[in-house]
Amino acid sequence: MLRAVDVFSPIAPPRGARGLHRFANPGRFLRLAGALLPWVSAIGLILTVIGLYGGLFVAPADWQQGDAVRIMYVHVPAAWLASAGYMALALASAASLVWRHPLADLAAAEIAPVGAGFTAICLITGSLWGKPMWGAFWVWDARLTSVLVLFFLYLGHIALTRAFDTPERGYRAGAILALVGVINLPIIKFSVDWWNTLHQPASISLTGAPKMYIGMLWPLLFMALGASLIFAALVLARLSAAVMERRVRALLAARAEGA
Repeated sequence: MLRAVDVFSPIAPPRGARGLHRFANPGRFLRLAGALLPWVSAIGLILTVIGLYGGLFVAPADWQQGDAVRIMYVHVPAAWLASAGYMALALASAASLVWRHPLADLAAAEIAPVGAGFTAICLITGSLWGKPMWGAFWVWDARLTSVLVLFFLYLGHIALTRAFDTPERGYRAGAILALVGVINLPIIKFSVDWWNTLHQPASISLTGAPKMYIGMLWPLLFMALGASLIFAALVLARLSAAVMERRVRALLAARAEGA
């Protein structure tokens, strides 16, 4: 049987990171991912369907925006996950640079395409929402521009990790870019407060009561939770495939050396 040391670099982890390094074993990770993936996927799809149905057919239209506000039920969760996904990318990059976690590089490489996809959905739905509200699909608003920069950061990470002859150099370059790009996250968050923008302020915050009618709030929360689980399921599926691919390559290399 192929051992974990044959697949990942055998770097001794520091004491504070040994709990995380338990999942560096590919077999252990694949067993965990295999157990979680069906549940995460199913629950995510169910919550998304409930939230989407509630947003499109149950929630009332907005008194100002009319039915155009229903784009919110896709746009807002995608926007949340665009930023949250990049934070996860940055944390994986930090785990790679600081603790040399063997799965961190693969995790970052698989988070980036999923995050880029959700960011693209955010930009597209935002443009569709902006046309009836602002009269244009795109304006160089601070919030829109900073989210566009986030999309390019995702694309830059994807390109950098594949731009070098050795994967390790690509992972390291991508990790540095990911950590530098974190500065864009507070700009996205507070852009509507720091500058005079067309984008409306947040209706939901952690420090105050929501400024949204409950009949419109619950479908949005269902969509946000469902989309978050779908994001996690996509990353788990991609990461499992990447681990399996690395195991197969290591096995083929070992056989070639023994031939």
